[in-house]
Amino acid sequence: MNKVETSFLHKNQFGDDFLWGVSTAAFQIEGAHDTDGKGRSIWDVFTSQKGKIKNGHHASIACDFYNSYQNDIDLIRELNIPNFRFSISWPRIMPTGVPPINQAGIAYYNKIIDALLSAGIEPWITLYHWDLPHDLELKGGWTNRESVNWFSAYVEICVQSFGDRVKNWMVINEPSVFTGAGYFLGIHAPGKKGITNYLKAMHHVTLATAAGAKIIRNRIPDAHIGTTFSCTHIEPATQSSKDIEAAKRVDTLLNRTFIEPILGMGYPQGDLPVLKKLNAYIIEDDLNNLSFDFDFIGLQCYTREVVKSSLLIPYIGAELISAEKRNVISTDMGWEVYPPALYEVLKKFNAYNGIKKIIITENGAAFPDTLKNGKVYDIKRTHYIQDHLEQILKAKKEGLNVDGYFVWTLTDNFEWAEGYNARFGLIHVDFDTQQRTIKHSGLWFKDFLS
Repeated sequence: MNKVETSFLHKNQFGDDFLWGVSTAAFQIEGAHDTDGKGRSIWDVFTSQKGKIKNGHHASIACDFYNSYQNDIDLIRELNIPNFRFSISWPRIMPTGVPPINQAGIAYYNKIIDALLSAGIEPWITLYHWDLPHDLELKGGWTNRESVNWFSAYVEICVQSFGDRVKNWMVINEPSVFTGAGYFLGIHAPGKKGITNYLKAMHHVTLATAAGAKIIRNRIPDAHIGTTFSCTHIEPATQSSKDIEAAKRVDTLLNRTFIEPILGMGYPQGDLPVLKKLNAYIIEDDLNNLSFDFDFIGLQCYTREVVKSSLLIPYIGAELISAEKRNVISTDMGWEVYPPALYEVLKKFNAYNGIKKIIITENGAAFPDTLKNGKVYDIKRTHYIQDHLEQILKAKKEGLNVDGYFVWTLTDNFEWAEGYNARFGLIHVDFDTQQRTIKHSGLWFKDFLS
């Protein structure tokens, strides 16, 4: 590998203040599922159920980050990555989701924060990355309105414990994904289905996002506070009015439903009538309590979706045409490789008033990586990252608001329902030995950031 492989991309083209980082999530990397007093999460329970995860995989050990965090932090430093995004495991802090507090959990995250700061790496905390304490799910989880208070109490503890050293906070990760997959489709934890579960969870998660952000602001006035949204560029399959309208409904569901209430615009019920059912769960001052003036918004974009009208699909009357059916290049997740999607998403979110700063808090790709002679030559991932950085550069040159880029992810990990089959890491993990090997993409990123 040599510098010529960076093509025309140079770090300095993005500006001195552009943020470079890598993102992870506690459940996907930590393992140590019942160590030092940690309680069970909904994902611990979900992965123990037969047929939920490909090949029966589970995350009891995962990447063993719980025990190997110092080694992995050393690797982050070796790759010249200045910012590390990781999440706090709620059941590690509060085993049942509510007090008492597990001091061993607090101590663990203090060790991570201190190790990062010692290495000259800035910690970025995500407070909720999908691992709700199972005991709270037994009480309804996010479908229970009390979840806003449960989450608020958890945020208070985290801010009190870590706020003296951590300035960068993300409240909730990708609410559209974990509410849709976990409370409507049932393909992610906790495996619930149905429109009622979904709408209740959606509303309570949005309330909790604003409530959590307000707690951080009150406790740490100079904190840099954001929250993250999954977003996908949506295109109609044809220019027929039916397909165009179908694409608009899917775009509303995937890209607008969570950001617009946060911005004080309310839910986009006019463009997705099923959202009117939310009115049954909106009480008192809810609409005012949905919004917060975030310092930044994290966008997580991987692909585009092509949509056609379908009367058979309830609530949205639309169907996604898979990358396979369209015969386009795709990743191991079945997602089309389409770098312009990132540019289009940036244009879309730049059109909103009230967004101060946009950071791409996740972007990356899963490909079938092979370790051969101690090396992983993942040229497809390297090109994926380069091509998406080109789209960010294009957006910046047009004056669009984009202030950072975090790769998903540091190491190969437990990829939710895909188990260990989908490898996203800049670093290869042998899950039998826990051996780490920096991939070509990681070496390229290191060179780029030097």
